[in-house]
Amino acid sequence: MTRAEETYRAKETYGDPATAGGAVSTDGLPDWLMPVVRVARTVVPEELSRFLPPESGGRQSAVLILFGEGARGPELLLMERSSSLRSHPGQPSFPGGSLDPDDGDPATTGPLRAALREAEEETGLDPSGVQLFGVLPKLYIPVSEFVVTPVLGWWRSPTPVGVVDPGETARVFTVPVADLTDPANRATARHPSGYRGPAFLVASALVWGFTAGVIDRILYFAGWEQPWDRSKQVPLDWRA
Repeated sequence: MTRAEETYRAKETYGDPATAGGAVSTDGLPDWLMPVVRVARTVVPEELSRFLPPESGGRQSAVLILFGEGARGPELLLMERSSSLRSHPGQPSFPGGSLDPDDGDPATTGPLRAALREAEEETGLDPSGVQLFGVLPKLYIPVSEFVVTPVLGWWRSPTPVGVVDPGETARVFTVPVADLTDPANRATARHPSGYRGPAFLVASALVWGFTAGVIDRILYFAGWEQPWDRSKQVPLDWRA
C-alpha cells in the first residue's frame, strides 16, 4: 500500500481531521506540533513497527499520546506501571488500555473514546481539555496480543493529573521533548529474550518497549531526532 493509499484509508476510517465533526481536529494547534500532524497523515504502519496487526483477532486497545507545553517547552504525558503488576511491572507507558463495548466501533471512533476514557481513569485527566488531532496506524504487541491504536492529543487546557489507582499506576509524569531528543538520554535496551529496541533515560525512568518505539518513530519522522550513539546499551532483566 502506498503512502497516498494509507492516508486515504485513515481519512475514511477516522475522518479527515478537517471534517471529523470535532472528534479529530487540527484547528488552533501550536506551530511546533505541525510536524507530528504530518506524521499522522503520511506515515504507514511498516514505518512505525515490524509488528503489525493480524488480519483478524487480537485485543483491541488504544493509547493516548498527549503533547502539552510545560515550563521547558513541549512535553509528553507518561505514567509508570505499578511494581506489583504481573505484566511489565514498573514500566513507563502512555495512558491507555482495552476498548470497552461502550467505546463504540473499533474501526472508527472507538479508539478515540477509549484513549480518553483510559487516560481519565489512570491519571485523573479531564478529557474536556484535550484536543485530539490525529491517529497513527494500528500496531501490534505480540506478547499480549494487543492491537493498539495510538491516538494523538494536544493538551489544550491542562488539568491536574496524578495516580488514581496505586494498584495499577506508580506515578504520572511529563517528559520534556527536549529531554527525549537529547542524545545523552538515548540508548538501546537489550532484553535476555533477544529483544533490542530504543530506550530513553528520562525523568528517573527507563522508557523502553512499545512506548519507546513509538516515541522514537515520532521523533524521527517529525524531524526532531538528533544523532545518538546506538551502541550505548541498557540491559534489562527477565522480569522486565
